[in-house]
Amino acid sequence: MPPPKYRVLVESIAADIRAGRLGAGSRLPTHRELARREQIAVVTATRVYAELESRGLVSRERGRGTFVRDTSLPSGHGVDQRAVPADAIDLSFNSPALPLQTDLLRAGLRDLASSGDLEALLRYQPHAGRGQDRAAIAGHLLRRGLTTHPDRVLVVSGAQHGLAVTVMSTLSAGDAVAVDALTYPGFTALARQLRLDLAPVPVRHDGPDLDALDALCARRPIRAVYTMPTLHNPLGWVLSAAQRERLCAIARRRGALVVEDASYAYLEEDPPPPLASIAPDVTVYVSGLSKSVATGLRVGFVVAPAGLVPALERAVRVTTWNTPVLATALVRRWIEDGTVARLEVLKREDARARQEVARRALGDLPVVGHPASYFLWLPLPADARPDRVAATLARQGIAVATAEPYSADPHPPQALRVALGSTDLSGLESSLTAVRDTVVDDSRW
Repeated sequence: MPPPKYRVLVESIAADIRAGRLGAGSRLPTHRELARREQIAVVTATRVYAELESRGLVSRERGRGTFVRDTSLPSGHGVDQRAVPADAIDLSFNSPALPLQTDLLRAGLRDLASSGDLEALLRYQPHAGRGQDRAAIAGHLLRRGLTTHPDRVLVVSGAQHGLAVTVMSTLSAGDAVAVDALTYPGFTALARQLRLDLAPVPVRHDGPDLDALDALCARRPIRAVYTMPTLHNPLGWVLSAAQRERLCAIARRRGALVVEDASYAYLEEDPPPPLASIAPDVTVYVSGLSKSVATGLRVGFVVAPAGLVPALERAVRVTTWNTPVLATALVRRWIEDGTVARLEVLKREDARARQEVARRALGDLPVVGHPASYFLWLPLPADARPDRVAATLARQGIAVATAEPYSADPHPPQALRVALGSTDLSGLESSLTAVRDTVVDDSRW
């Protein structure tokens, strides 16, 4: 029996793409044009393009059509760290570090080794963390505008682990979670792994469309809202006090849990109060020290309503048992002696300097971002192709991320997300100049 016609057509187009007969960025016929040309039904043409998209060979853009992808782009579209060569200039991940941090670590470990009951650090610890560590974190959060009791604080192995235990302990497969249409890919990957139903909320220049969020909650049962109100990744916004009050009011009225991701909040010097201080009864606050101190220091924290703490403790137990106490003890010392606060100030200054370099190097390109952020969002000209731009830069030894991993909508915008915190300042300007030149050249194709 011969294969179905749609399958023959899929294989024919796929072969043309792989052989280069259809170049990266080529616009394919509309569904109706393909159906007319091949004498098939429109629904069959739609099936052909859906199959090609599932193979990663084409991308569909709302209102623009279907385009051939650059298949030389490494998997992950710039957010798969394994795909970044060791000698590449990495503008896809942020690993912000300061020269003094190595000496701080050396001194901190020396002090830790000469003090206290070291044997205690070799034993199992309470799932939620030791009391003294939770108290120190509560004091740290007070400087961020969040007043909380140490009993509501849990120590976790980084913010990503904090998000994981929050989702595991509060949601079930099939639950609907509202997320910004552009959002942190670590959360969307987690949600999909746990089979949650992601409901994208349209974004505006200054935050999520809260009217759309309210309407979404009215149409269907939304169990949780994942949000980054202070320095959103990737768009860099900081929600106003009024926006925060309204978001919390919507969540309360609709019976939704708020998951507040504050991983980059330290970069905003004087933000409005966290959502967890406005609506502590419905908000789980998640953050960590990976960005503000060091990415290899996997210590994070979760602040939750008292009623959720036992469930979160159980999730910590089944995932890590407890956060490694050696790292936590070091972090507590750095919180108490002011080292963390000092590093946060220095990194804000560093991020601001990098943003100034980026705005200068990128010239007239339309940059979106916070002035003290370690990343920016770069919308592309209508004729530029993000996958083609990323692949061209990869061949120059520069790694960037496309919009696709950051999009909760199946039709991502034409944009790049550029990280500024993983290369030294001397190389940052030249690599960003290469980004600008590649974008401009690509839009002329």
